[in-house]
Amino acid sequence: MYLIAEQQYVKVERIVSSISQIDTEHQRTMYLYNEKLVTKHREFPIQDVTDMSYRSIGGKGGLLYVHTTNGVYSYTVKTSPLPFLNAFKKYVKK
Repeated sequence: MYLIAEQQYVKVERIVSSISQIDTEHQRTMYLYNEKLVTKHREFPIQDVTDMSYRSIGGKGGLLYVHTTNGVYSYTVKTSPLPFLNAFKKYVKK
């Protein structure tokens, strides 16, 4: 197994109380290997990943969508994931 590409993403944790709201951003990394796609809490066998797509939101990043045989998972990104998407399409979905 070897690493093909990495992509930074953000998970926002929101804590709401009766008098305040606190948002905490957690910086995380998604790893694309020749055999699987790995995030902090999920692993997708590469044969289950059917596609990946990206939707820009307001010019400040956007959403990276991972399409799998079990559904679509979205990840918030602050930078363009185009190199990550191109690596997926070049090395995995030939």
